[in-house]
Amino acid sequence: MKKSFFALSGPLMLAILFSLAAQTTRAQIVNEQTRKKFSIGIGMFTDIWNNKPYYTTALGREYQFETRDINQGFQAMALYNIPFGKSPLGFSIGLGFRAENLYIKDAYFKNTKDSTYMVLAPDTINVRRSKLAMLYLELPVEFYFKSKLKIVAAVGFKIAYMLPAHTKYVGENYNYYDPIEYRVKFREIQNLESFSYGPTLRFGYRWIHVFGYYSLSKIFTKDKGPDMYPISVGLLLLPY
Repeated sequence: MKKSFFALSGPLMLAILFSLAAQTTRAQIVNEQTRKKFSIGIGMFTDIWNNKPYYTTALGREYQFETRDINQGFQAMALYNIPFGKSPLGFSIGLGFRAENLYIKDAYFKNTKDSTYMVLAPDTINVRRSKLAMLYLELPVEFYFKSKLKIVAAVGFKIAYMLPAHTKYVGENYNYYDPIEYRVKFREIQNLESFSYGPTLRFGYRWIHVFGYYSLSKIFTKDKGPDMYPISVGLLLLPY
């Protein structure tokens, strides 16, 4: 009886172990295939702002408003990858989030129902920080090339919808002299374009990428604000 039991239990245990090993291998294959279909990344960038407006001094001279050298921003995205067969080429579509900032020097934003514009702060006023902060929900698409050496190049296009924006000012009160630091945030910003769009470019090795974005749209509604648009350059990490 014992011999019969061991004779049956031995092959049964081997079958169970083989089945578990097969399931584990299959799960690993599925996980690997799933991982290749999805890419999740986060990035930091800076904006180069173009078409900055001008102001006129009391002497009649014209100067351009200055922006900060670094206008830092943040983005996160998830892409669904569709390879073209066994070739290194493919197509991606996804969803993303972008936080963008426009920092101006020695000035502040003035907002009315009909227009939004920049105002130069008096020389006697110390301005620590003045910015327009914008949040976007993005829909990116890309055509990509991925070599066997894990070198990736991608060209694409994205369209984004603007979420609520705000201006923030930190410094001395520009309405009247007050040595106490003044902090104010305005959330009801008028005259902003609801959508932004433009081409994208990405190049990287494994999970470290550099990227660029050229906005074809302006941030303000035509004739209701500065005719400005950004060119973004940054670093993107795609560990998944």
